[in-house]
Parts: sequence; structure tokens; C-alpha cells
Amino acid sequence: MTNSVVVTGLGVAAPNGLGRHDFWAATRSGKSGIARVTRFDASSYPAQLAGEVPGFVAEDLLPSRLLPQTDRMTRLALVATDWALADAGVAPEDLDAFDMGVVTASSSGGFEFGQGELQKLWRQGSRYVSAYQSFAWFYAVNSGQISIRNGMKGPSGVIVSDQAGGLDAVAQARRQIRKGTQLIVSGAIDASICPWGWVAQLTSGRLSTSHEPSRAYLPFDADAAGHVAGEGGAILIMESADAARARGAKIYGEISGYGATIDAKPGSGREPGLRKAVELALAEAGAEPGDVDVVFADAAAVPELDRIEAEAITAVFGPRGVPVTAPKTMTGRLYSGSAPLDLAAALLAMEEGLIPPTVNVELSSEYDLDLVGSQPRAAEVRTALVLARGHGGFNSAVVVRAVD
Repeated sequence: MTNSVVVTGLGVAAPNGLGRHDFWAATRSGKSGIARVTRFDASSYPAQLAGEVPGFVAEDLLPSRLLPQTDRMTRLALVATDWALADAGVAPEDLDAFDMGVVTASSSGGFEFGQGELQKLWRQGSRYVSAYQSFAWFYAVNSGQISIRNGMKGPSGVIVSDQAGGLDAVAQARRQIRKGTQLIVSGAIDASICPWGWVAQLTSGRLSTSHEPSRAYLPFDADAAGHVAGEGGAILIMESADAARARGAKIYGEISGYGATIDAKPGSGREPGLRKAVELALAEAGAEPGDVDVVFADAAAVPELDRIEAEAITAVFGPRGVPVTAPKTMTGRLYSGSAPLDLAAALLAMEEGLIPPTVNVELSSEYDLDLVGSQPRAAEVRTALVLARGHGGFNSAVVVRAVD
């Protein structure tokens, strides 16, 4: 009996590919999904670019009864879960309902649904507001809808820590499996590309106002000036290694280490916590810095935050001591969905032996990083480190390993 927790299924909805195969084909070849916003008229806003999930028609993929009660975020999450379960070869009806749980992350909840109902309230009156408004906007709605649709009654919940939340959710899922739950659906899908969501994101002061897709999101570049927002993410099926092997499942990799910290209040003079999160994750995984084959960077594209991340990576691994990549330059930052998508990319990189590129970025001389540039890099990937930071000082790191 081992304590290992592994990933056996992936469901992906990304701006550069809908489904695991399309996403990886686009990512490995450097295809970007960043373009002008189409989900609403953004011409009057300072930020006008986004990573939107293409070709998603919920009516073709979900029962009609679910459509009136779900936000786009939840529809994407339900379909991604269907794909992840199919990829894992899991039929929920064949398992004990109390042996399956759902732990996802959310950064904003169903903003678009909430906006629509508020508009009805203002324009038509309260009796026109849907009863589904009571939960469709809520942070935990994806976990709830996934669990109801699949009859999952085991340990469930939601993590809210912005960009770091996707990794924190995976870590919580791992805890529940180690306590005895057979299977947990985890990861995150976020989607808030609507006027209300857009205004909320602009308040951070971190959105790029460039109108040129290839120059808008440039982490670790001298021209870095904020990120491009996006929608989507990845859903992961997680199981104990013993259970996965017993049923002959394909194993993508093991979640072998996790670390999380919170930055001190600005102006306190204390060091940022990202380096400590990395060290905690490596220690829990029993890994040395030299064991790591690639780092998937948080890639804030804010000069001060880029500097903090570059210094943390260099402090742990040494100058140019490990390949660093940021495939989210092809999708934008998907908030809680970004890190699970990076986990999916890391697992697929292990499968193919290929580190995906960081498109459009010219590394600033200020950073002593081995940044994988516009072309993918062939490499044996056995161990990967995924980093994520959330607004407000959240830092998370996860180590994933290939399993023989």
C-alpha cells in the first residue's frame, strides 16, 4: 500500500485548444489563442484582448435542462469533467457515490450569469430574476454541479486563492485521497469575460492595454506591462496509485510535492514567500533541485513580480540552472484555471519528452533564467515544478513526477 496520488484523466478547455489533443497540438507548436475580445464589445475599455475558448457550443454537449441554471464557466467545467472521466476510463455509476469527491478552485464564480440577472433586476424587476441566481454565481458552483451530475457524494469543496487556487485545490484533493477517498475530480475552470468581470479585473491594474496580441503578454521581457486575461483551465481525475494500478488505468504522473506560503503585508520588509513555497514542495517530494527538469512559471508579466519569481527560481536552482517555460503566453492568465492547465501541460510534456515554448517573449538581461523561447525544446521530462501566485500574496508550488 502506497501513499502516492496520481492523475489518470485530463479534461481541457483552453483558448488555444478545446480538448486535450487540440490543446497540446497547439501548445507544442506555439499556437496562440489570444485575440480581440468577442464575447462583448470591449472597444471602450483600456484592455481589449483576451484568451477566449473557441468552438464551445454547450447546447451540443450538455442536457438542455442544465443550460438555464449554469454560467459559461460551469458549462465548460462540466464538459471538461466528462472528458476527464472518459480519459481516465471511469464510469461514476460503477463506483460508490461516497468514494468520489470534487475539489475545484474558483477566482470569481459565475460572473456572466450574475451580470445577466442583475440586468434583469434593474430593467424588469425582481420577479424576472432567475431562482438559479442563488447559486450560479457562487464560487463553489462548479464543485456542486459536477458532484450532482456525476453522483459524487464524497469529500468536496472549493478553494479561493486566485491564481494559486488551482494548485491548492489539487493539494486538497490529494489530502482527501490519502485519507481514503478513492477518486477526486479536481483542477479548475474560470470564465469571466463579460463587462462586469472585465471591470473587476481592470481594478487590479495588472491587465495589459496593448492592442497587439503578440506584444500584449510578455513575462520576463523588458517590455512586460501586464497580463492578458483568459478563460478555461483543466479538470484532473486523481486517484491513489494503488487503485489506479488495480484497475489498469493509464497514469499520467504523480502529484509528489506541494508547498504554499503567503506574502507579508507590503512595506513590512519581509522577503516574498515564493522561494519558500518551492522549497517546501521539493522537500515534500523528496526531490533535489537537480532532479527538476522544467519549471512552469507563474509569469505575471508585471516587472516587480517577474523579478521576484526570477530571483526565487535562481536562488533555488542557480543561474540558468533549470529550463523555465510559460505556455500561458499562448492562453493568457486563466486565473484559477491557469495552474491546472500548466499541470496538464507538464504531464503531457512528460508523455512526449517536449518542453512547450514561451511565445513572443525576448528574455530581459535582468533575469538569469534558462527560458525556453519561441520553439519547443526536446528533453526528457521526469519531474516538473508548477508555480502559481494569487493576487493578495498567495504562493503555491506543485511537483509532478512521471511514474514507471
